[in-house]
Amino acid sequence: MKVLITGGASGLGRAVAHRVADDGGIPLVIDRHPPKSEDGGPDPRVKHMQADLADRHCAERAVHCLARDAGGLDAVVTAAGIDACGRLADVPAEDWERVVQVNLLGTAAVVRAALPYLEHAPDGRIVTCASTLGVKALGDATAYCASKFGVVGFTRALAAELAGHIGVTMLVPGGMDTAFFDGRDERYRPGPGAQLNRPEDVAAAVVYALSQPAGCEIRELVVCPSREPSWP
Repeated sequence: MKVLITGGASGLGRAVAHRVADDGGIPLVIDRHPPKSEDGGPDPRVKHMQADLADRHCAERAVHCLARDAGGLDAVVTAAGIDACGRLADVPAEDWERVVQVNLLGTAAVVRAALPYLEHAPDGRIVTCASTLGVKALGDATAYCASKFGVVGFTRALAAELAGHIGVTMLVPGGMDTAFFDGRDERYRPGPGAQLNRPEDVAAAVVYALSQPAGCEIRELVVCPSREPSWP
């Protein structure tokens, strides 16, 4: 299985790329940074292109280059995501807008570019990454909530549009133990006792959705810690 993964150099995307490779598939990664192996060197199992998803043309070019070099695509997983925490009046406009550009518009751009390849796959699949904050709003997170609420609407509409042709799954993950929280003000980071999922466990759920038999789809998939404060 040839799986295109955005944000595949770290966090959930990296875990998905490794799981795909472990299962004998071919992970194709789009990220601003090159994927690295456990020893810190280039990861020989992962084909990649560096691209900024906030730049639609750059994102589209990366999709086409990777897909053509691989001889097509079987699936897409849009795991890339960023945040800009703070009150709306305090977050610089360019930072706020970049969150929407990467999380929502970048997701749409990658999926749009990948559709011609997925349409030729025997059982094409798309997994988008929303969030528990895409269905339950939280203060000081207007940019992230706006982008992830948008991903929810985009994915549900896409599933209706592609029904019977390409499988669409919306992943709704809760907190994960990744670098996503690094560099934040302490008040926007999980507390020392916070329960967070391992990205490898969430990646297993993603690959499970991708591996369903033809004609069977997992449309929406919530994966969160048992004590997730933002769900339900």
